[in-house]
Amino acid sequence: MLVSRTLAHVAALIKPGVTGIELDKAAEEFILDNNAKPGFKGYNGFPASLCISINEAVVHGIPTDVPFEDTDIVSIDCGSFMNDYFGDSAFTFAMGAVTDEVMALLVSTNESLYQGIESAKIGNRIGDISYAIQKHNEDRNYTIVRELVGHGIGKNLHEKPEVPNFGKRGRGPMIKSGLVIAIEPMVNLGGKAVKQSKDGWTIVTKDNSPSAHYEHTIAVTKDGTEILSDHSIINEVVRKNDNIRNIS
Repeated sequence: MLVSRTLAHVAALIKPGVTGIELDKAAEEFILDNNAKPGFKGYNGFPASLCISINEAVVHGIPTDVPFEDTDIVSIDCGSFMNDYFGDSAFTFAMGAVTDEVMALLVSTNESLYQGIESAKIGNRIGDISYAIQKHNEDRNYTIVRELVGHGIGKNLHEKPEVPNFGKRGRGPMIKSGLVIAIEPMVNLGGKAVKQSKDGWTIVTKDNSPSAHYEHTIAVTKDGTEILSDHSIINEVVRKNDNIRNIS
C-alpha cells in the first residue's frame, strides 16, 4: 500500500534537526510521483499531506518548522487516494534518546494493534477488536483515548463502522466478509483525557504525557483477515536509521 511506502520513505529522513514541514513536502512529492493524491490535504480543510504529532500530541498534528529533538516521539499518519480508494496508516517513531519508559508505551501500543487485528474475524463483533486493544494496554497501566476511534475506509476516508479502542466483547456491529477498516490504537502514558489545541486540529493529552499511535488498514475476507498496509518495510528502514530507535 502506498501509504506504507510513503512512511518508509520519510522514515529514512527522520532525525533530530529535521522538521515536520520537510517530511510533509517529501511525502507529498512521493505520493504524487506514484500517480496518487494525498488523502489528508484539504480534507475538511486540513492543510498538510501528513499528520505529524509529537510527544503529547495524540493525532492530527499539523507539520511545523520546529526541528525534532533527540528525545521526541513522532507519530506520522499518512493517507493517500489512488484508483478511487483511500489508504490510511500510521506509525510512531522514536528518536535515539527516547527513554525506555516511553519506548515501552510504543511497544504496547503496537502490540495491541495486532491484538485487535486478530479479533477482526467473521462472526466476531467490533467490540471484540476494541476489547482486545483496551485489555492489552490497560493490563500494562496505559490509558486509552476515548474521543478518537478507528473507522471504515474505502471510497471515502472515513466510513462506517467506527472502531473504538475500548469496549466489550460481543458488542457492536457484526464483522462480515468484505469489511475494510482502519484499526488505530491511540494510547497514553498518563491519563486518558485529551483536548484540542488552539490550531483547531491537534489533539493533545491534558496532562502533557506522551501518546503513541499505530494504524493498519485491513480487509476481512472469507479466507481470513488481510493487512493491506505494511509496517515491515517501515521497520526495515528504522533498523538502518541510527538516529531513531526500533520497537521490535
